[in-house]
Amino acid sequence: MKKVNDIFGKELKVLNIGLEQFYEDLKSQDIKAIQMDWRPPAGGDSEAADLLAALLG
Repeated sequence: MKKVNDIFGKELKVLNIGLEQFYEDLKSQDIKAIQMDWRPPAGGDSEAADLLAALLG
């Protein structure tokens, strides 16, 4: 098993699923990053998500 310090000695590559500002901050520091445009199902409405899940089986 590798030590944690060995991991940090390598080039950082980030997949950001969240605030786009975090992605922008990484890019401004020349860190390789990809921004994933993800939103919770049904806009975060748990009742609507349950209904959608029931419809989809």
